[in-house]
Amino acid sequence: MDQNEKWLQWAVELQGIAQTGLYYTEGKFDVERYERIREIAAEMISYKTEIPKEKVEGLFCSEIGYQTPKLDTRAAIFKEDKILLVEETNGTWSLPGGWVDVNVSVKENTIKEVKEEAGLDVTADLVIAVQDREKHNLPIYAYKICKVFVLCSLVGGQFEENSETVGSGYFSLDELPPLALEKNNAEQIKMCFDAYHAENWKTVLD
Repeated sequence: MDQNEKWLQWAVELQGIAQTGLYYTEGKFDVERYERIREIAAEMISYKTEIPKEKVEGLFCSEIGYQTPKLDTRAAIFKEDKILLVEETNGTWSLPGGWVDVNVSVKENTIKEVKEEAGLDVTADLVIAVQDREKHNLPIYAYKICKVFVLCSLVGGQFEENSETVGSGYFSLDELPPLALEKNNAEQIKMCFDAYHAENWKTVLD
């Protein structure tokens, strides 16, 4: 999906209005109106993408409360001036990371995801960047995502194959493998290298 397509922006905005309205309203008829607005947003996504409406509703219309972005953490771990990447089951590579669970902090989630995907024990030391995903990664999703890149230090452990990743390795900036671009791209990997080399890194906010 093209991030500049107005229909997608409209669908996302309609979903946000509907979700917020459903959270705050107490009127029976207002609830019905907001539910219909949410349904229309899902129908727009389904019609343009040919994804079944039920699946869109499950991904796009299942949350309650005020509409906010989802949180995703990505860990930058270095050894001998190379960065750790994990290989996913489709053959692409990414920084260890994933959705922030509701019962953990960003720091705790970063450490947990590295352990689960790379088998390593790390400390989470510095926030490299907080990014609006759709400004940097494709494809654009129907829900908003805030990505937090965290510089980590290796403590110990070793890789073990798991349900999400089948390999791991350290790579220099000029020998990056095929990246999982929906999760991280070369620009973001370079940013992590820049933060690693900097004496006083200033967190990037965009």
